[in-house]
Amino acid sequence: MLAEARPFIPYAPKPLAKPAGRLKTLWLLARNPLESWTQAHFEQPMLAGPSSLFGYTVVVNDPQAVRRVLVDNVANYERDPLQLRILRTGSTGGEGLFTATGESWRRTRRTLSPLFTPKRVAAFAPMMQRLAQARVDRWLRRRPGAILEIDREMTGVTYDILSATLFSDAIAGDSAGFERAMMQFLDAIGTIDPLDVFNAPSWLPRVSAIRARESLAFFNKTTERMVKERQAQIADGGEAPDDLLTALLRASDPETGVGLSTEDVIANLLTFIVAGHETTSRALAWTLYLLSRSPHWRTKAEAEADAASENPGDWLDEMPVIRAVFEESMRLYPPAATLTRQAQEADRLGDVEVPKGAFMIISPYLLHRHRLLWERPDTFLPERFLPEAREKIDRFAYLPFGGGQRVCIGMRFAMMEAIIVLATILRQARLSLVEGQEPRPLQRITLRPDKRLAMHIHPR
Repeated sequence: MLAEARPFIPYAPKPLAKPAGRLKTLWLLARNPLESWTQAHFEQPMLAGPSSLFGYTVVVNDPQAVRRVLVDNVANYERDPLQLRILRTGSTGGEGLFTATGESWRRTRRTLSPLFTPKRVAAFAPMMQRLAQARVDRWLRRRPGAILEIDREMTGVTYDILSATLFSDAIAGDSAGFERAMMQFLDAIGTIDPLDVFNAPSWLPRVSAIRARESLAFFNKTTERMVKERQAQIADGGEAPDDLLTALLRASDPETGVGLSTEDVIANLLTFIVAGHETTSRALAWTLYLLSRSPHWRTKAEAEADAASENPGDWLDEMPVIRAVFEESMRLYPPAATLTRQAQEADRLGDVEVPKGAFMIISPYLLHRHRLLWERPDTFLPERFLPEAREKIDRFAYLPFGGGQRVCIGMRFAMMEAIIVLATILRQARLSLVEGQEPRPLQRITLRPDKRLAMHIHPR
């Protein structure tokens, strides 16, 4: 076993010494919101007061206060209008889990929850492993040292898995077109439009909406085709696949018996195709990057993968090292970097008074790198998440999948998929970063590298 060298510290934007003015803040939010945080945001448990753009703002970094916002007093903290305006830029007219609120959200969540039980997710494991293996086999047919764009490769393999497991290959065959549309879509809606910040009338055209048109047309065409084909199959009495699409079309609220409208079915398909897939592929790419810069942990992870059992359904529980590496990667690069809410009534968070209408910010990116919550917060240290240390982490100091009632419904699916893909790669291949390709995190809804992650592939 290699002796551990100096732990790796990846690049992160340098915090500002003091808050930026209104115009600079708008510019930073458009360029990369990660660059708008100040040093105090990484050092203080909470910051509250008037902001240059969002009115009275409370940035919540204290885990107990986070718990109150997301769990204990959740009814008081609704999705804020700015966030909904931005997300609905990419809406097709229906309500998915991302944009639904109130009873609409609760009905959709109750309807979809049975689709993601541990037993149902575990049944997908063999297919996940076969598709990951097929991807690695293609890599190994190339000459040793060949260069892969590993972020694109992770988009491809997670697309294949999503298509096969949740849609019975109804979206198979165009992962390249899908990736182009997804990048365009997230670039568009991931940039905060000043018209949304200043709550301009909805009839004024947003640049983001204009930029999103082409990608939305692609997604609409894809999902509408899927829905029509499956509806026809069901109507003809055929045996429809037991997958997410069929479940959405047949689903009814366990409490009310009400089903989802066609528009809501399409909106939820987009949620899972774009958001669920995107977050996992980005987290996998960041993990492979960090392992390429951390030989000690790469060797430990390879040894664990080599010793894996033959049943990939057991790997999530059998691989504490690979899981710790993946969780530490999501600490440094949380898939969803910012959560926002609006206080419906006045409240109190510790010593901080929260007025009615306050704009609440809970940023996993801040929480995960906060000086009061983590030792050496900017350093890649997977040992934080090994079983003997994991229990010391406050549940509300680590939010890679969100928290409370809106925690990611596909969390277990994503974790199992990630561990299976990583273990399959580590058993047979070794990836090393191309010299001069050190990436920087860029926030566009999710956190992605600012450039392609070019890596050399070598068989082990």
